[in-house]
Amino acid sequence: MSTSKKIGIVTGGGDCPGLNAVIRAVAKAATMRGWETLGILGGYDGLLEPRQFRVLDYRALDGLLTRGGSILGTANRGQFSAKTGHGESRRLPKELLDRTKAGMDALGLSALAVIGGDGTLSIAQQMDEHGIEIVGVPKTIDNDLEGTLLTFGFDSAVACATDALDRLHTTAESHNRVMVLEVMGRYAGWIALYSGIAGGADAILIPEVPFSYDRVCAKIAEREAKGKRFTIVVVAEGARERDGGFVTTGPAEANREAHLGGIGAVVAAELARRSGKEARCCVLGHLQRGGTPTNFDRVLCSMFGSYAVELIATGRLGQMVAYSGRQIGAVPLAEAVGRLKTVDLDGSMAQTARALGISLGD
Repeated sequence: MSTSKKIGIVTGGGDCPGLNAVIRAVAKAATMRGWETLGILGGYDGLLEPRQFRVLDYRALDGLLTRGGSILGTANRGQFSAKTGHGESRRLPKELLDRTKAGMDALGLSALAVIGGDGTLSIAQQMDEHGIEIVGVPKTIDNDLEGTLLTFGFDSAVACATDALDRLHTTAESHNRVMVLEVMGRYAGWIALYSGIAGGADAILIPEVPFSYDRVCAKIAEREAKGKRFTIVVVAEGARERDGGFVTTGPAEANREAHLGGIGAVVAAELARRSGKEARCCVLGHLQRGGTPTNFDRVLCSMFGSYAVELIATGRLGQMVAYSGRQIGAVPLAEAVGRLKTVDLDGSMAQTARALGISLGD
């Protein structure tokens, strides 16, 4: 369709490598159709008064393919929070949705391309139900969105964690230590499992498998018996001891998900106490969210962004762009959000880890 449109782009949730690459792809694909593109600043809040946006012309897109972060800014708290606590859903007030729709009308927007994870796209689904024309692009380093094989940002986060493991190996071996690397992922173990296999970890603790310290210590002892005096343990931030709870970094905040983190230090201290070996913890934290996207993520972002424009052009709204492993397609937002995609313990990744002798702590 060649009918002129003006579309808006929103980035929400945590930042990650590739956000700017998607912004670039959406804007370039829209420009090729003769459309105008506005970047909404600061997440969904930029649609409310005083409205904040920038025109995304060719000059605004220079260097975005490789640039980390988001030139539009992003938000994962406040009145547009759809997830609270440990992933509980929250409905947005009708008045807020009405104001959002009024903001789109005031800016002359035909549709929104929303880039985000489960929380941001849960909001998008509610907006779709409210009559706002919208499509979603799946972004999260956690790779925990249903409906798509991969989300952009995941490959870049795994590359960061794998590089850290490569570096930790030499210091662990030099000092005969247990080195614990805590990675992100919230309630899914994808980053931990992929980076752990790629980085040669000896134990990988993920949320999907409640772990036993005895089993991890048995792995350490097994390595010691074979003359391997060091051990590398990867711990997902949402990993839990059997019959234990999540480790968080602070008290719960209103209208915001819990801050997971700190499990790495807990694991390192307990392994040192039980094994008698020196143990150290390294927390990657937001390093996984920064920097240049990998070549795979750059290509995925380009495909996602251009296909989001195709969905708008052909009137397939209320959809999320999805990657099947063979091609780009789309699924309804309702089938993508609120359904956490976790590691399949009977799947190839978990089975590969076990076949290589990696302990999952069970």
